[in-house]
Amino acid sequence: MYVGGRVPLHFQEDFCGTGLLSTEWLHSDARRTAIGLDLDVEALDWCMENNVNKVGADVSSRIFLFHGNVLQPLEAKLVNVATQYLMQNVTLGDSEDDSPDHKLMKDFQFPARDIVCAFNYSCCCLHTRQELVSYFKHALSALNKKGGIFVMDLYGGTSAEHELRMQRKFPNFTYVWEQAEFDIIKRKTRISLHFNLHKPQRKIRHAFSYSWRLWSLPEIKDCLEEAGFQSVHFWIRHMPDSEDIRSTYGLAAGRDIKYEEVTSFQQQDSWNAYIVGVA
Repeated sequence: MYVGGRVPLHFQEDFCGTGLLSTEWLHSDARRTAIGLDLDVEALDWCMENNVNKVGADVSSRIFLFHGNVLQPLEAKLVNVATQYLMQNVTLGDSEDDSPDHKLMKDFQFPARDIVCAFNYSCCCLHTRQELVSYFKHALSALNKKGGIFVMDLYGGTSAEHELRMQRKFPNFTYVWEQAEFDIIKRKTRISLHFNLHKPQRKIRHAFSYSWRLWSLPEIKDCLEEAGFQSVHFWIRHMPDSEDIRSTYGLAAGRDIKYEEVTSFQQQDSWNAYIVGVA
């Protein structure tokens, strides 16, 4: 159960990328539905080919993927047109053009979402307070007003505000996180992800690069409240110090550290947080 007092069924994954979370969500209950929204159409196409199309008609008929901007979600265009009419809980609004190739999110009457999420620090891609509040308002408008929740993640700590390079080794590749200089006035940095493949030996520099504004927890709380959320909650855990994990193997580092709901938290070298806004 969640704060709405019932089993959550309807899920929206903003900045969904390859939509893995949405796909996994559908496996756990045959009544569940998922909406994915992302600006990268290549990632959505990969999701269709490698995730959605391999899970069977029952699951794939309950996911809707949209290509568009989270700041203009209603204008986002449907990507997976083949299965859209199989979903009984969704109806199409009146439209002059009934072709599925032209359907936008605003053309559908989706059930109110029980959960909307924005993970992988994606809200850092929004650089201004106006953009952040606008996005939170869109998220709130999609939520069930009887306990629907918005969830996002954020990282921080003293190590997050200067140059940083960390790597994790896996059997077939090494993953490198590189953080450029940190502008303390604009609170902006550039994050680049590199991969060193072992077989064949090949380096993929800047496989992904992001210009981020590193928001603070109070800023996120203020913007969520300004957008209209009833309450905001923080779950935080202390992460291993950056000096201790500049080079690690696999995902074991820090996995035994649990998240706890807090109202106060002392600054650390590194921390990670989940922020929950209640509609």
